[in-house]
Amino acid sequence: MKIRIYYEDTDMGGIVYHSNYLKYCERARSELFFSAGKSPMIGDCHFAIKNIEADFIKPAFLGDMLHVQTQILDIKNASVELFHEIKRGDDFIFKMKVKLVFLCKGGKIGRISQDTKDFFHLFV
Repeated sequence: MKIRIYYEDTDMGGIVYHSNYLKYCERARSELFFSAGKSPMIGDCHFAIKNIEADFIKPAFLGDMLHVQTQILDIKNASVELFHEIKRGDDFIFKMKVKLVFLCKGGKIGRISQDTKDFFHLFV
């Protein structure tokens, strides 16, 4: 997924705020569903972040065009582990490993359906 860096994404020096990298990865995760005509909301359930490991390698700047890649690392009955990379051209600027849990109504952990697991396997 491509993302252009706008003024609202940066500080006064034109450098992207660190929290925006997390937003860009979130958009890329959602886009996996949207581009397939699906919703990240599955019935009364959705995925929520349980754990993040982030590596800020280089800054991104106002006007940069970034490419966010998402890879599925592991799928279990109630969680999914993903790896995100953000690049500017050939340069890696951010990497993140994230574990998502499948939460249903009332915040209870749910079981990921086989259909959803099969969908994620398309990106492994």
